[in-house]
Amino acid sequence: MGDAESSVTVSYFESCISVGMTLKFSFLAALGATLLLTACATKDPEAIAQNDPWEPTNRAVFDFDIQVDHAVARPVAKFYRSAVPEFARDGVHNALTNLNSPVVFTNDVLQGDGEKATDTFGRFMINSTIGVAGFIDVAAKMGIPGHDNDFGITLGKAGAAEGSYLVLPFAGPKPPRDLVGAGVDIAFDPLTYMSWNNSTLYMIIRAGMGVLDDRAANIDAVEQIERSSIDFYATTRNLYRQNRAAQINGGNPPQDLPNF
Repeated sequence: MGDAESSVTVSYFESCISVGMTLKFSFLAALGATLLLTACATKDPEAIAQNDPWEPTNRAVFDFDIQVDHAVARPVAKFYRSAVPEFARDGVHNALTNLNSPVVFTNDVLQGDGEKATDTFGRFMINSTIGVAGFIDVAAKMGIPGHDNDFGITLGKAGAAEGSYLVLPFAGPKPPRDLVGAGVDIAFDPLTYMSWNNSTLYMIIRAGMGVLDDRAANIDAVEQIERSSIDFYATTRNLYRQNRAAQINGGNPPQDLPNF
């Protein structure tokens, strides 16, 4: 094995170790937060009935997330939607969706859904080439539909319970099952293990554009829910659970609810 090849191999394993440590520390931090919340669990019968023992803390975090959304995310999303032409926004959305295809494909396979796995693989190959790195959804025009999938859904289909409802700063609703699922999906993404010049900046921009894309797509729906809700927190909790239940059970989610 030559020096160059050895260097590449060492670099690869160093990247894997780094990612593994990051995921480990993230999981430990989430576990620590969960244990801390357990000490603050409420005895309110309604909260317990809703499997929301940390409701007081969840509401405080939810209010913080909403304030950040009103001060930053929503104004930026509105500017993005007004300043960037629709075709360009669609291209960004398509490219982000295409980049997530390996994660969707892996979960399709784990769920034993050969038809969806074939569709996902075909869409990725077509859109990555003919679709100019995914900016044009050529596969959809060819009759190959896209779909979302993640490891939280995989766990749900396998019978894992959601766990106590949990809201995290900047991340929104993330019950234990979906929190674990989000961490595993990071490990499913091949780009997690790759390193190149400015790769960290790229991953930050990609994550930021994902949030912006989601928020811009749901401005009107979220504002309508917020205006019409007597208890915005409770409404969000119910819609989130309905959405996830529909995804797990193979139905059509009644509402695409973004992370606040």
